[in-house]
Amino acid sequence: MPEPGPPPELTPEVREPPSLPLVVELAVTTLEADGRGMGTALGMTIRVPFVLPGEVARVRVWRRERGGDAEADLLEVLTPAPERRPAACPLYGTCGGCQVQHLPYRRQVEWKTATVRALLAPLGFGERVMDGIGSPRELGYRSKITPHHDRPRPGQPLPIGFLKVGRRSQVVDVARCPLATDAINARLPTFRAEIAEAALTRKRGATFLLRDATSGVTTDPDARIVERVGALELEFFAREFFQNNPFLLPQLVDAVVGAAVAGGARVLVDTYSGSGLFALSAAARFATVVGVEVSPGAVAAAGANAQRNGITNVRFVVADAARIFAKLEVPGSDAAVIVDPPRKGCGPEFLDQLVTFAPRTIVYVSCNPVSLARDLERLLAGGYTVDRVQPFDMFPQTRHVESVAVLSRLTVTAAG
Repeated sequence: MPEPGPPPELTPEVREPPSLPLVVELAVTTLEADGRGMGTALGMTIRVPFVLPGEVARVRVWRRERGGDAEADLLEVLTPAPERRPAACPLYGTCGGCQVQHLPYRRQVEWKTATVRALLAPLGFGERVMDGIGSPRELGYRSKITPHHDRPRPGQPLPIGFLKVGRRSQVVDVARCPLATDAINARLPTFRAEIAEAALTRKRGATFLLRDATSGVTTDPDARIVERVGALELEFFAREFFQNNPFLLPQLVDAVVGAAVAGGARVLVDTYSGSGLFALSAAARFATVVGVEVSPGAVAAAGANAQRNGITNVRFVVADAARIFAKLEVPGSDAAVIVDPPRKGCGPEFLDQLVTFAPRTIVYVSCNPVSLARDLERLLAGGYTVDRVQPFDMFPQTRHVESVAVLSRLTVTAAG
């Protein structure tokens, strides 16, 4: 892309949108939920990464949408905000893995809390969002990373790392990631050398895994690893989903289990139960616990973890998401349900079943406040109220935030 010249002189009489790319000075007014700053210039609402409210920045507008929304790249911060800090990573602003390293960590937690509050405010529960709980580590916390490379090109260097900001295929070479644990970074140099050597015979790009657990660091997705959370010891395949911040995870588990117990239910149903983390952590507090999963492999692993930890009042069942409560022989009126869906949230079929099952307490664990707000709206319409929402910053330096929403029925009724 050629370097653009100076921005055209625009007057109020000019009605045609300026040609792109276009360089402008932007006064940033807002830090949005995705970590980009927002401001207005030349009749456009412009969003640009790596800036803060109160800053003036020189930006290159590269896309303009109907309605005046535009996207831009940051060229230079002309007037920095007093709270701006140097990034911990020399690749920050080039590598797309982080969005807010330039914001002090205390402010990151405040911003994420405000984001969750703003998304839930239209539902009438913004004030029930508690102050966010920060991570004990703002760096060196990630227990899993997945570096990759593009198709090797003979005679050219092979970047191994993560996608460049704003790109879908261009990889930035990352020799060390400040977000990863010390053990992963210690393993990374030799693993990168192994990848580069193997790539000589490879004709396409590839993605790799490094996972740090109690059992050590593995690069084999099919390896069985062991992770300890509190007194619980869990074994699962390295490729399977598990929370990536083991330093804050015990607090998250305690909050989820405590909320499920507080409603007085004798039965716990853990949907999306995976390898059994929540179900097994809560087992001692309930008469009966049922874990429900769509994956037969995960159900088998969870059952083995129950045996490993000597827990006998938990059973795990395989159930399709469209009939997830069909195999439960427990009344909803005496049950608490934990819901921990993927980032896209729950489907309407699942939520309808959940409302029909009518548990007295729902504990919804969400990694996406947008899908959380959407699903809470459906549950509110089904007769529930939000008692509180607790954000957890499981992902420092990024835009992501985990939230635990606790819901109760307005009127507890018997479920058939």
